[in-house]
Amino acid sequence: MEVDRIDGRTPNQLRPLACSRNVLNRAHGSASWSQGDTKVLAAVYGPKAGTKKNESPEKACIEVIWKPKTGQIGKMEKEYEMILKRTLQSITLLNVNPNTTTSLIIQVVHDDGAVSFTVAICCGLVESGYVVLDPTKLEEQKMKAFAYLVFPNSALSVRPEGSAEVKDEPLEHGIITSVTQGAMAVDDYFHCLERGRATSEKMSAFLRRSLQPQIPS
Repeated sequence: MEVDRIDGRTPNQLRPLACSRNVLNRAHGSASWSQGDTKVLAAVYGPKAGTKKNESPEKACIEVIWKPKTGQIGKMEKEYEMILKRTLQSITLLNVNPNTTTSLIIQVVHDDGAVSFTVAICCGLVESGYVVLDPTKLEEQKMKAFAYLVFPNSALSVRPEGSAEVKDEPLEHGIITSVTQGAMAVDDYFHCLERGRATSEKMSAFLRRSLQPQIPS
C-alpha cells in the first residue's frame, strides 16, 4: 500500500537538505540545518572553565538550550534539551576536558515538521500502519505514532578504507538514541529502524559532501 503525500514525495523520501557552517560570528562553532521548510540554527560556546550545579567536576559538562521560534521555553523544549544532552554525552569523550562546560544553543527558525530532533531520522506511522519518513507539520497531525532515531555515522566518514565493526555488526547498524511517541507495534518499530538506517547512510553522504570542501587540507 502506498501513501499519497501532499508534496509528492514517496514514503521513504526526505525533504531537500541544506547545511552551512560558521554562520554566526561570535560563537565558537555554528551551523544552520534545514529539511524543506524546517530550519534550525546551532551555536556552540566553550569549553569554558567550571561545570554546572550537580555535574561532576571530573568530567566535561554539556549544556543544551532549546529556543522555540516564538514564546518562552516550555516543558516540550526542556524534554528536547534533555534528550539532545544525553545523546551528546553518549558520543563525547567527557574525560578529555574535565571541569569545563560546553554550551549548545538550538534556535528554531521555522518549524514545518520533524523539528523536535532535527538531524535525527523521523519516521511517522499513519493510521493504515504505513511508515513515512520526515513528515511535514501537516502530515504530523495525521500520524498515530512517531519514532525519532539517531544512528552512528558511517565509518566511511572518517575511515575511507572500510567500515568498522562491533561484534561482527557494522558500526552503523547500532543505535545511539531512540524516542517514540504514540502507540506503535514492535514490527512497525523495526520497520522504522530499517527505514532509518537506510536514510542515515544518505544523510551521512550528504554531510560529507557539504562539509568536506570546508575542511582544511
